[in-house]
Amino acid sequence: MGYKVVVAGATGNVGREMLNILAEREFPVDEIVALASRKSLGTEVSFGDKTLTTKDLDTFDFSGWDIALFAVGSDATKTYAPKAAAAGCVVIDNSSLYRYDPEIPLIVPEVNPDAIEMYKNKNIIANPNCSTAQMVVALKPLHDRAKIKRVVVSTYQSVSGAGKEGIDELWDQTKGMYVPGQEVAPSKFTKQIAFNVIPHIDVFMDSGDTKEEWKMVAETKKIVDPAIKVTATCVRVPVFVGHSESINIEFEDFLDEDEAREILRTAPGILVVDKRENGGYVTPVECVGDFATFISRIRQDVTVENGLNLWCVSDNLRKGAALNAVQIAELLGRRVLKKG
Repeated sequence: MGYKVVVAGATGNVGREMLNILAEREFPVDEIVALASRKSLGTEVSFGDKTLTTKDLDTFDFSGWDIALFAVGSDATKTYAPKAAAAGCVVIDNSSLYRYDPEIPLIVPEVNPDAIEMYKNKNIIANPNCSTAQMVVALKPLHDRAKIKRVVVSTYQSVSGAGKEGIDELWDQTKGMYVPGQEVAPSKFTKQIAFNVIPHIDVFMDSGDTKEEWKMVAETKKIVDPAIKVTATCVRVPVFVGHSESINIEFEDFLDEDEAREILRTAPGILVVDKRENGGYVTPVECVGDFATFISRIRQDVTVENGLNLWCVSDNLRKGAALNAVQIAELLGRRVLKKG
């Protein structure tokens, strides 16, 4: 016996990935429905070898459905997630709306699976920010061994993190560079993204941090350990898919780079590719479509007492969003619902 599953926002980048991953991982589905806003109503989307026609999110009755994967943004989630939850359907939400609610679990299954039990508070589970998700997968096994004091992270985030509009803007600006008179002015981003980098993701806060940077701090504390100090600089780069991060970690206890490498090799969700030679590391192009979080460039930082550097790459549409949501659904099924 399987589950009755809803995918809300099924026509977007993340919603389509959710459908793909549910099929790829053979999630036990008895019935599935794809929901979209009225402007996308009737659009066809793929689920394995099936074609689904989207139905109207606004009028959908969630009664009798088991799990709803939401990829519709905070505004729509605020309207529809409580309706689904009240109808007995467990919501796994990809927006930022519920991430910082102390009564709602913020889950990365490889990191804090026991927090899943908190879903009973509101029948809602939050999916973390894309940049946080891949980082905490790398941090947790190291934290268990040597206890992390401080993390300094710089991100190199692809335009797909800004949705279809971000992808289109990079593509159009790149083409426009080669055709005189067809240059494309910034619209989705604050400056030209083609052949450029922009140290600005989300809005600026009074502290000078952007909200994306604040999210990494708050979410790492909630998921891993509130005692960890985190400082982040988040940068948008002209890459279509795949987020990269340069992570500097300071531990309470010494951790040798070789031991760290072995810990990460055996940790769930991680693939270590770390050869000190040309090409002996992973870049965003190579991670696209993969389930893993890739770790490379593991090395001692001798400028602090117990320091380590590493390079972390993952498909942001997968581990950073859709994959993590499906993994939460799998965890929910194994631990709580127990149908499949």
